[in-house]
Amino acid sequence: MIDLYAAGTSNGMRARIGLEECGLAYNFHPLDLGKGEQKSPSFLAMNPNGQIPVIVDSDGPGGKPVTVSQSVAVLLYCAEKSGKFLPKDPAARPAFWQALASAASDMSAMVTAIFTLSRAKDQHGPAIDVFKSMWKNYMKVWDDRLGKQRYAAGGEVTVADFALYGVVARVKAAQPALMEGFANVARWADAMASRPAIQRAMKF
Repeated sequence: MIDLYAAGTSNGMRARIGLEECGLAYNFHPLDLGKGEQKSPSFLAMNPNGQIPVIVDSDGPGGKPVTVSQSVAVLLYCAEKSGKFLPKDPAARPAFWQALASAASDMSAMVTAIFTLSRAKDQHGPAIDVFKSMWKNYMKVWDDRLGKQRYAAGGEVTVADFALYGVVARVKAAQPALMEGFANVARWADAMASRPAIQRAMKF
C-alpha cells in the first residue's frame, strides 16, 4: 500500500493524478500547508525540504519500503511501478522527456513566481508582468504543439500530460486570465479533465 501526503497544489495534484491513473492503491493524508503541517518533525523525517508531495510505498522495489518526494519523481515512480503511461517506442521518448521537462521546470517555475509575487505584501508589478509574459510565451508554444498533436508528448497519454495538467488546472482555478486565448490547450485540458481518474484525483 502507498501512503500519499499532499495538498491541493499543482504538485499535490500531479502526485494524486499519477496514483489514480496508474491504478495504484493508496491512502491519502491531506496536509494543511497554511498551518505548516509540512514542517512538522514527522513530515520532515520523510522530506527534509518540507515540501509536498511525498509517497511512502510499503511494498517498493524488492518488497522494501521506499519514500519518494518531488512531484515528477512520484509520477515516474507510479508509471514504472504500474507499467503505464511511459512511451514504449524508443523513438517517442525524446519528445516525452522534452514535454515532461517543460511541464516540470518551465511551467511550474512560472506559476510559482507569479503566485508568490501576487501574494506578497510589497508591490512587485514589473516583476509579475515579466513572469506573466514568460508564461504566455510558454503557453503559446504548448498551444501550437497541441494544435498538431493530441497529447503533450504525441499521440498517447503519458505522465507528461499529468505533470502539465496539474499546473494548468491550478492556474485555471486561481488566475483564469492566464489561460485565455489558448484554444488548443483548452481542448486538451477539457479532455484531461473528463478522465475519471483525474476527476477522482482533483477532489482535495
